[in-house]
Amino acid sequence: MTVIIGIDPGSRLTGYGIIRKTGSKLEFIDAGTIRTETEEMPLRLKRIYEGLKRVIDFYQPTEASVEQVFLARNPDSALKLGQARGAAVTALMMHEVAVWEYSARQIKQAVVGVGSAEKEQVQAMVTRLLNIPVIPQADAADALAAALCHAYTNQVLLRIGATAIRSGRSRR
Repeated sequence: MTVIIGIDPGSRLTGYGIIRKTGSKLEFIDAGTIRTETEEMPLRLKRIYEGLKRVIDFYQPTEASVEQVFLARNPDSALKLGQARGAAVTALMMHEVAVWEYSARQIKQAVVGVGSAEKEQVQAMVTRLLNIPVIPQADAADALAAALCHAYTNQVLLRIGATAIRSGRSRR
């Protein structure tokens, strides 16, 4: 059994999704968003870190899938997104959770079958694949999609020798 946390980092809303993988069976555990609700960037980063720390402490995931930062048109937005992602990865690393990174295109391709899928398509497929009774909020659905992407591709990654970050060391 593997507990996977998916994270969709954002400076105002950071989505998280927790799934359990037992053999080939995938089970929805939880999903939500961490809302920073402040204008001060250092305080936003603290809230992201602390919010994820609580989620990680409670669910004890062993693997994480984090969406990579994309090149934004606005450099300031890209920097803020990168900082939010850094806070999330730090929370994972402080708990010694193995971290894998996937692009938004890879995640959408794995879950919807189309790398350019719209948010609504991701929400619908995540709801269907995990048999969730209510459509999750967009950021939470994106995080669940990241977790599903990892669950689907993890065995392939291990076979080709991809590395995971664990406590500052690479492992194969």
